[in-house]
Amino acid sequence: IMGLKTEKLSHLHFYFHDIVSGRHPTAFRVAESAVTNSSATGFGFMVMIDDPLTLGPNMTSKIVGRAQGIYASADLNNFGLLMVDRISILGRNAVSSAVREMPIVGGSGVFRFARGYAQARTHQLNFKTGDAVVEYNVYVFHY
Repeated sequence: IMGLKTEKLSHLHFYFHDIVSGRHPTAFRVAESAVTNSSATGFGFMVMIDDPLTLGPNMTSKIVGRAQGIYASADLNNFGLLMVDRISILGRNAVSSAVREMPIVGGSGVFRFARGYAQARTHQLNFKTGDAVVEYNVYVFHY
C-alpha cells in the first residue's frame, strides 16, 4: 500500500546544540508577546532554529544532522517549550524536568509516517548566555 515497506524501529542518539549567543548563533528570537519581558518564564517568545546535532556533547563532535524548526515558551508558571522539528517531534518540553518525553507525530523522507517518542535530557545550560546542549534519545518507527 502506498509504496511502504516493512516498518522498522530506529534508535537515534545525538546532542542538540541550541546556540543563541556569540558571533554564530543558530537560534533566533523572531516573535514575543506583550508579557514576555515581564513573565518569569518568558511566556510568548518564539525562536526559529537551525541547530547542529552531534554525536557527542562537544561542538567539536561529528555533526550528524540539524534540528530545523521552532520553539516557543508556552507556560506562564514553569519554563516549558512547545517544539516543532523536522522529524516532527511536536510536544511540550518541560525544560526544568530531568527527563522530558515528547511524541513523534510524523516526518518526511525516510521518516514519512514516522511515530514514536523522544526523550530529552539537558546536558549543559548556560543561564548567562542562554546556550544549551541537550541529549536526545529518539525511538522512531518508520518505513
